[in-house]
Amino acid sequence: MKITGDIYNVAKVYNKQKSVGNIAKAGQVIPKKDVVSISNDARDYQTVAKALKDIPDFRQSKVDEFSELYRSGGYDVSGKEIVEKLGKSILDKKA
Repeated sequence: MKITGDIYNVAKVYNKQKSVGNIAKAGQVIPKKDVVSISNDARDYQTVAKALKDIPDFRQSKVDEFSELYRSGGYDVSGKEIVEKLGKSILDKKA
């Protein structure tokens, strides 16, 4: 695009657009407090998680029972029983 004529007047148009009027003073900004809310599902999950923490990972009475049985020589499991239990476990996982 070619501008012909008085270039000085063209420059005045651009200078008028740059002027900014006074800005009124902004009012005081009041900060809001952050609020965290937990859904009912999350509360249920927390309750269950707390209850599970109180349950031991293993039953000490069962451990003691099998330890005593093993020490006394009374714990005798055949290979056939082991294979049957493993096979049942694998089939249960596929179902």
